[in-house]
Amino acid sequence: MIVLQTTQRTGPTLHAREETLNGFVPDRIVEQEAARLNVSGGGAVNTSRNPRPGFLQIIPEMLRDEVGAPVIHGHAPDAPESIGELTRAPVLSLPVRITNFIAIILPFAGLIAAIVLMWGWGFDWLHLGLFVGMYAMTGLGITIGFHRLFTHRAFETTRPIRLLLAVLGCMAVQGPILRWVATHRRHHQHSDEHEDPHSPNMHGTGFVGLVKGMWHAHMGWMFKPDSPNLFSYVNDLVKDSAVRRVSDLFPLWVVIGVAIPTALGGLTAQSWTGALLGFIWGGLVRIFFVHHVTWSINSVCHIWGTRPFRSHDESRNNLIFGIIGWGEGWHNNHHAFPTSARHGLRWWEFDISYVIIRTLAALGLAWNVRVPSAESMALKMQD
Repeated sequence: MIVLQTTQRTGPTLHAREETLNGFVPDRIVEQEAARLNVSGGGAVNTSRNPRPGFLQIIPEMLRDEVGAPVIHGHAPDAPESIGELTRAPVLSLPVRITNFIAIILPFAGLIAAIVLMWGWGFDWLHLGLFVGMYAMTGLGITIGFHRLFTHRAFETTRPIRLLLAVLGCMAVQGPILRWVATHRRHHQHSDEHEDPHSPNMHGTGFVGLVKGMWHAHMGWMFKPDSPNLFSYVNDLVKDSAVRRVSDLFPLWVVIGVAIPTALGGLTAQSWTGALLGFIWGGLVRIFFVHHVTWSINSVCHIWGTRPFRSHDESRNNLIFGIIGWGEGWHNNHHAFPTSARHGLRWWEFDISYVIIRTLAALGLAWNVRVPSAESMALKMQD
């Protein structure tokens, strides 16, 4: 087993937790599971603590994928029995790729144009600061907190930071943490299959199928009911009373997330107009931008981009969303190594979320940071 950790806490308390199975599985159980699947230990996930049994049963793909075993995807009743039989993303023609590019860039270009045209009378440095500051805090609450910490347990941190990230993620207005994590874990278990909550690749071929898939993956899936067993994916988090409480108080965090830029705008400008503009730019526009960047990871990053690693689905690395999505746009890397805290796996793939995690680790505030070994990456590299 290859272990690469930024830092690790040791001592009697940690060993007692591992030995009593209070939320973690000792390595020997993972090794038994790997042996049952005829998996060798090369390229194993780099951590000294492993998911609890309930989590292992719900989404075994996340662990097995890291140790090199075939991922066993679930299927809906009467669904095709193999990935090869599923309707996958077609090879896109040049006109379709150009259309995709325009559809992706145009909304962001429109926002930039609005900022430029309104500069000085409806937008200035104060509003830019409120927009960027709130976008950074809430966006990183999603990428570092909801996604890498709570969904994939790619690292561990102190309880205050854990709860702060949970609150900031809720301020992004993407739903309570329990529902967000459950939906994302389901996505990984059934990525680009019929039971994937937001795959763009299950809606037929041709331009019409592409548009239908993009709409479903970007926003349409949110208008459909949750899976009946959705919350079985978060048994581990439900047992954490503090996380459960943060999730239950989701409406409060939404109000606070909008109230902060409103108050700052009003107090700084000393006017109700300043408060209104703070509400618009640091609240409404920021929520719009965070939403569409996140939704684009679901839609765009399963259609447009590069696929350097084998990942059993259509996930893609996308430079644009790698930058504005705080590292989340390196989506093929993520699906190839789901429990990695680092999504930008090569030096030119900038991943600000991982930079922050590494900084926390250097300060002793994060540990058991998971990163795939060079051997694991080489094994999954596309020929």
